[in-house]
Amino acid sequence: MAIYFASDFHLGLESRIPSKKRESIILDWLNTIKKDATELYLLGDLFDYWYEYKQVVPRGHVRLLGKLAELSDSGIALKIFTGNHDMWMFGYLENELGASVFKKPLKINYGNHRFFIAHGDGLGPGDRPYKIMKKLFSNRFSQWCFARLHPNTGIRIMKWFSKKSRESELDPVDFMGAEKEWLIQFAEEQLENEDFDFFVFGHRHLPLDYTLSNNKSRYINTGDWIHHFSYARYAEGNFELKEFRN
Repeated sequence: MAIYFASDFHLGLESRIPSKKRESIILDWLNTIKKDATELYLLGDLFDYWYEYKQVVPRGHVRLLGKLAELSDSGIALKIFTGNHDMWMFGYLENELGASVFKKPLKINYGNHRFFIAHGDGLGPGDRPYKIMKKLFSNRFSQWCFARLHPNTGIRIMKWFSKKSRESELDPVDFMGAEKEWLIQFAEEQLENEDFDFFVFGHRHLPLDYTLSNNKSRYINTGDWIHHFSYARYAEGNFELKEFRN
């Protein structure tokens, strides 16, 4: 039986492949993994914008949500991490899908392997402006103030922020070298205090399988479903990075 990892669907974002078409491809992938999946990790930014009002959630994405509910009902453990585009999850996905939602990194063992799992935003050095903004958006009083806005206004604002932060990432990104990859630097720092076999992140939009400086631990980035349609699979002690459709 297998554990699957994917991230950065960014549904709602109109890129070179329209959002509804990408959603259809994601559903095809989910149908292929359900034959052997025991757990499914979705590592953030499933949606390009998301805010759960008490009685309202953003429209759309019903096919994905329905499929995830189906997988959860079939016994597959659904584990969702919030990302920088969908950090405002307040219980809807837990109640409707039976998912476990994580807002902080998770450390967990599978067999003889120890995992560090997170979306990846705000980790490692650099990106100070975003780290400040994340603290603001994570503040409960800020969230309460935002909830006072009418959903039509609030969602329009979210769309604008999402567009501004994503404008530079509509084109494919390249590996910048270990010394400039913040998540690789973060993983190396963690190994100074604790042993991990696998660091699994999203956020970077680039599929990466990188062996760290101890020549044992691996940094895995699951890529995205805008350009790469990539995911990771762990089964019988083996961890593979794959592409579903190019």
